[in-house]
Amino acid sequence: MHLFYSLDISSDIYVLSAEESLHCIKVLRLKSRDVVHLSDGKGNLYKTKIKDVDVKKCSLEILDVTKEYGKKDYKVHIAVAPTKNINRFEWFLEKATEIGIDQITPLICEHSERRIIKPERLNRVIISAMKQSLKAYLPILNPPQSFANFIDQKFDSEKYIAYCSEDYRDNLKTLYQKQKDAVIMIGPEGDFSEQEISIAIKSGFKPVNLGLERLRTETAAVVACHTINLINL
Repeated sequence: MHLFYSLDISSDIYVLSAEESLHCIKVLRLKSRDVVHLSDGKGNLYKTKIKDVDVKKCSLEILDVTKEYGKKDYKVHIAVAPTKNINRFEWFLEKATEIGIDQITPLICEHSERRIIKPERLNRVIISAMKQSLKAYLPILNPPQSFANFIDQKFDSEKYIAYCSEDYRDNLKTLYQKQKDAVIMIGPEGDFSEQEISIAIKSGFKPVNLGLERLRTETAAVVACHTINLINL
C-alpha cells in the first residue's frame, strides 16, 4: 500500500504535487491504473487509481473513501521540551507518529537549552512518518509554549508529569486508565526545576516515573507515548 498526503481533497480527481508525482512515477515506478491511497490527515483514507502518468502532474481517480480510518477511542498529547540537538527531537516526532500520537506541544522550560524551532521542517518529519506508517490522522504540532502558559490551560484529560528525581512516584502504566485521554509533560535535558514540578503537581498533574532507567528527553517522550498505546491494545 502506497500512501500520499494532501490537506485538500475536494473532487474525484486529485493531482499530486510535482514532488509527489516524481516519487510516485520515478521512485516507486507505479503505472497507469495502479492503486494508491491518499490521506487528508483528518481520518479519511481515499482509495485511488493512477489516471494520468506524469512525473510533474500525476493524476489520481478516487474510487472509494474510508472515513475515520484508524480512529482511536483515546488521545495522547505529549508536551516535551525540544532537545538541544534538534535531530533528537525530530527522531521523537518520527517514532511517536509511527506509534500513535495526537498532539505534540514543544515546551519551553526553565532549563531548556533550545527555545526556537522551525515548525515547517518538523511538520515535514511528521507527514513523512504518517505516510510511512500508513496513518490517516496527522498529529497536531502546536506552537511552542512556555511552561507557565501550558500549565494554565484546562485539559479534559488525565494529566501527568514525568521527571528524574529519586523521590517515590508510581509508574505511568500503574496510574493511567485505559481509554482515557492523556497529557504527559516531559522536561528538557536538565529536567524540570523543583519549582516547575511543584507548580505542576499543584495544578493537578500527577507525578510519574517511566521506569528504573534514566532516559534522555526524546527517549522518555517515546516511552510515555508507547506506554499509553500499549495499555490500550
